[in-house]
Amino acid sequence: MEARMTNPAKVLPDAVPPVLALLKVAREGGVPEATLDLVHLRASQINGCGYCVDSGVRGAKKNGETDERLHAVAAWREAPYFTEAERAALALSEAATRLSDRPDPVPDEIWNEAAAHFDEKQLASLLLMIGATNLFNRLNVATKQPAGAGW
Repeated sequence: MEARMTNPAKVLPDAVPPVLALLKVAREGGVPEATLDLVHLRASQINGCGYCVDSGVRGAKKNGETDERLHAVAAWREAPYFTEAERAALALSEAATRLSDRPDPVPDEIWNEAAAHFDEKQLASLLLMIGATNLFNRLNVATKQPAGAGW
């Protein structure tokens, strides 16, 4: 696969520092790094962003994530590897990524389950990570950034 254009972050490099600052803040919200890695990976899978799936798996493995869990993210509901809090975060990631799939994109059931495991600061952290991931996914998918390509 060949990219349609240079990565937008390289074309407009002034966009990179604010996005990296957003990710830094998201990681300071008290959510375990492993959970943030999982929600990033799940959103990227849904959006078909090979670049982000590849980089997300690599980053998660550097952070100590296991192959079993990474292989099972796409089927997290049926896999025994995730905590209830991680499952709630993955459900929130799916709902907040698939906004047009239902009339109430993030139904109370999903929100309330996440809120049972995460406080307001942590929910903000999760939502910022999900939103930033969706931003990256849309840029990379639209420009066909190949997996394994660096910024």
